[in-house]
Amino acid sequence: MMAQTAKNGFLGRGPLFWMGMMFISTIAVAVLAISGAVENKGAIMILLVAPASLMIAVYKAAQNQPMDDNCVAKSTAQQRYIKRVAISTSLYLMTFALMTFLKDEVEVPLVAQYILAVLPGLAVCGIFWAVGRLIVEEEDEFLRMLTVRQTLIASALSLSAASVWGYLESADLVVHADAYWYAIIWFFGLGVGAVANRIQYGTWGAV
Repeated sequence: MMAQTAKNGFLGRGPLFWMGMMFISTIAVAVLAISGAVENKGAIMILLVAPASLMIAVYKAAQNQPMDDNCVAKSTAQQRYIKRVAISTSLYLMTFALMTFLKDEVEVPLVAQYILAVLPGLAVCGIFWAVGRLIVEEEDEFLRMLTVRQTLIASALSLSAASVWGYLESADLVVHADAYWYAIIWFFGLGVGAVANRIQYGTWGAV
């Protein structure tokens, strides 16, 4: 029983715990940024590494949760998805750290600045690609439906936030929000979609 429990979740905690931690840390960074307590964008981006890192814990905890009472093993598509997300997240952390370090410590040519600024964004795009490949490669139609459902919920949340905040900003009622926040909301939306799957279908899904 103890061996089985150790395999569930991540560090003994389920995905709900890590999603909560990711949500709290994201909100904390957002409050610091919006309130002006932290004005330096580089510092804000460094703080965002914390919730970005917690995404790995969410994914690992969700993947280690048994799909049902028979503890169905993860499919090849899901195993590939985990590896792709891990690689993309690692590349994001490395390229962002490199960009921040060189920006603050070294005088970088303009062309190199563009390249360094694009690399973290491309790493995040790699996570989007991983989710898309999971939908294409997953042979179980039920799991594919759950994944599509999660991505639709995530897209609805992020696009709704972008639309509402954008109109508030155009009316000069709120401060400017950098576009990368909407990707963060999308990732958080995947967690919301996983909870919705769990409530309605009894399983978190593959993402």
